[in-house]
Amino acid sequence: MRTFAIAFGSICLSVMAQYTLKAGMTGSHVRSSLANAWTLRTLLAVMTDRYVLSGFILYGLGAVVWLSVLAKWDVSKAYPLVGLGFVLTAIVGVLIGEAVTLGRLLGVILISFGVILVGRS
Repeated sequence: MRTFAIAFGSICLSVMAQYTLKAGMTGSHVRSSLANAWTLRTLLAVMTDRYVLSGFILYGLGAVVWLSVLAKWDVSKAYPLVGLGFVLTAIVGVLIGEAVTLGRLLGVILISFGVILVGRS
């Protein structure tokens, strides 16, 4: 159970990273930089945005945490748990007002059943 909690923590970090990166990429600073031609200056503006940078840091932390899961479980057992990220992402999306369609919801439910089946094996 402890390893599952660690895996869940890593997945949560990845979900937070996604929404943090989204905040950075839709922020006015990055959007104005992207309106220009892609140059080294544009890349630098995107990569130094505080939200984009924070998103990458969250991904890095999630990867480090994930290493402890891989040290204890087979990859074939651990990796399907990443599917929980779809569930958490959809939940957060609904909470912040994103449109979650019926098709997307059904897909998340199917992924969830797959995660449960793998977890019980």
